[in-house]
Amino acid sequence: MNQSVTNGSANTSMVNVIYVLYLLALISGVTALIGVIVAYVYKDDAPEWLRTHYELQIRTFWMGLAIGAVGAVLSWVLIGIPILIALAVWWIIRCVKGLRYVGERQPYPNHLGWGI
Repeated sequence: MNQSVTNGSANTSMVNVIYVLYLLALISGVTALIGVIVAYVYKDDAPEWLRTHYELQIRTFWMGLAIGAVGAVLSWVLIGIPILIALAVWWIIRCVKGLRYVGERQPYPNHLGWGI
């Protein structure tokens, strides 16, 4: 069997697009919504190593949405500003690490965790 089909590299472009959409979401939040929908669509047909990236992207969206909502509410009392800044840093690190792992054709380690 062709190695590129075996390791799923033919399918990596959509995962990379989602990571880029997530990074663009820091400017326009709508792109994250598009990204999570695409991740849900492509996740089930992906090879196992690539599925870790889709699952990470889906979890990143939902965790980011929850933390962002808390940060937005608490920003009325200025406590939320540091939360939103930390969320943005966490979001960027997860996306950049994801792009690196995809480029190396590696699964995302601990993709079900909260960490980076």
